[in-house]
Amino acid sequence: MKRKTEADLYLMLIPGITFYFIFKYIPLYGILMAFKDYNFMIGVFKSPWVGLDVFKEVFRDSEFWRALTNTIRLNVLSLCITFPLPILFALLLNEINNEVYKKTIQSISYLPHFISWVILYGLILSFTAKETGLINVFLRKIGAKEIAFLGNEFWWTVVYILSGIWKDMGWAAIIYLAALSTIDPALYEAASIDGANRLHKMWYITLPGIKGTIVVILILQIGKIMTIGFEQPYLLGNALVARVSTVLSTFIYERGLLQAQFSFTTAVGLIQSIVNFVFLLGADYVARFLGEKGIFMRDVK
Repeated sequence: MKRKTEADLYLMLIPGITFYFIFKYIPLYGILMAFKDYNFMIGVFKSPWVGLDVFKEVFRDSEFWRALTNTIRLNVLSLCITFPLPILFALLLNEINNEVYKKTIQSISYLPHFISWVILYGLILSFTAKETGLINVFLRKIGAKEIAFLGNEFWWTVVYILSGIWKDMGWAAIIYLAALSTIDPALYEAASIDGANRLHKMWYITLPGIKGTIVVILILQIGKIMTIGFEQPYLLGNALVARVSTVLSTFIYERGLLQAQFSFTTAVGLIQSIVNFVFLLGADYVARFLGEKGIFMRDVK
């Protein structure tokens, strides 16, 4: 009976393994372009080897360093501001006893996640445009000065962070709500008998109950410190704020697809992946060193 159950589980793995093999492992041969003077006409394997020359070119490029700095800056800001909010949101939802009210708030908070960045950009523009945006119309009515939200570097960063929170906070809270559902209700009952209030229960039962999940999500977020989505910075960005809005994903798009520098952008992508992997291992090691469960099955000596 046990063998039959295990066989079923292995069969369920086949579609996932097949997907990753076809779309994630086979394309890995394209990494070779980072070490070759790639010629589109003769292909990857026949293009001449150039060793590490492409990487030297990448590190000499000032625009690469600017895109790298912007990527890390925006990701660190998102990590510091955006990461705690879904946890707080899940904790507050967990305190709501009215199930109808709770599910309504949950559903509303998930909705922006299913809307594309193109549509969200239109909504953001209707709020922040300098001449016709609702916020600036209101500011003019009360006699305040207009703000160029998408044309000023500081305000652009604010809009970038807030729009990210708006889109994904509710969705990111799902995993914490799932973790909260695993906490034994008897612990709360015992705490109530001992005279604990809601804050005490949240601090001494709820947070420790989801601490492992928080640590794992934090490790995964740190492992993406060099990666940033393409749509949000590309759609929100413009020439006025290019100094802060150019990130590695838009940089790779401009150099790779618009300027056909395939070897150059492959090298950038490879650097990105290696640094992300190092950060992931480092965060996992620190978490285990501090006594938390990491994401790899090993022990820190």
